[in-house]
Amino acid sequence: MILDIRYLFLRLGQALLVLLLAFTAAFILLSLIPGDGVTARFADPALGLSPDQIAQIRTETGADESWISRYFLSLGGFLTGNFGFSVQTGAAVSTIIAAALPSTAVLALSGFVSALVLAVVIAVLATYGPFAWLRKLLDSVPSLFISIPVFWLGILLIQIFSFQLGFVSVVSPGPAEALVLPTLTVAVPLSAPIAQVLIRSITDVKASGFVKVTSAKGAGELWILVHTVARNAVLPGLTIIGLVFGELVAGAVVTETVFGRNGIGQITAQAVTHRDNPILLAVVVIATLAYVTINLIVDLLYPVIDVRLRTQPGAASAGKKPADEPTRRALSTTAASVGVDLDWDDKDTQS
Repeated sequence: MILDIRYLFLRLGQALLVLLLAFTAAFILLSLIPGDGVTARFADPALGLSPDQIAQIRTETGADESWISRYFLSLGGFLTGNFGFSVQTGAAVSTIIAAALPSTAVLALSGFVSALVLAVVIAVLATYGPFAWLRKLLDSVPSLFISIPVFWLGILLIQIFSFQLGFVSVVSPGPAEALVLPTLTVAVPLSAPIAQVLIRSITDVKASGFVKVTSAKGAGELWILVHTVARNAVLPGLTIIGLVFGELVAGAVVTETVFGRNGIGQITAQAVTHRDNPILLAVVVIATLAYVTINLIVDLLYPVIDVRLRTQPGAASAGKKPADEPTRRALSTTAASVGVDLDWDDKDTQS
């Protein structure tokens, strides 16, 4: 059996708990900020509203309710898909989010895919590059990428590729053209931690005994990379991909603000300015939902990629996999024939 059902339900329960904690923390923090959106929106003397009218608005919007009452009302609304109404515009928050989400989703997806491609290229060239100086140079590139602020990178790309070189227009661009620079802005810093982990993982796998055996038997570097190294080095990469998804969301929000894209970033910036707590709370919950979903998928992919993590009937009661010891003997014999000594861990060699 590839996946343990109990493990699946445990991870689902943990994901739901994270969502509840994120909602609770966001609600409490927003409630602790002095003032509220109703006062910021309707207490402006230019609107000419009397204190009684403002008090009526506060009553109708529930702003005068205790925080515990507002918490359970908001939680019940979120569980039923009702995110409430924007204090600034009066429109349903779900409608506002639904209109802005596609633009952000496209940017996040394109940035994510581009970051993966960039990270893999850097990692492979840093470990299999033809020249030592090139490998050393590329090995230091992730450290440079990860230190670049997203907003500064966006401004720099606009200055170089739009104003100086004229390759990409930022004034009334087409849909595809408008996505080029924002995608690069998201992808460059996001690729850095993924590339760092892949470089270390590929280096460790290359130095392992079974790769030495495969190489000694005449396999080429490309074949070893594709069929042996990549499969064993991908698991740490999957882990970091799940962890950096939060950075992807934050990077997309900042990037949209820099490039003036109509997405979650724009409505978040406006909500912060106008103290529109219902929108901010909805953005936090949606971002958390995306984060826990990605990490759940990553966790469930582990047994699919690595057969050693799959649940096997009877393996637990036996204390080890039936094929482990014969496999070790075969590998040790093959390695010894080519002059390679495989060092197994003590706990693995115990019968």
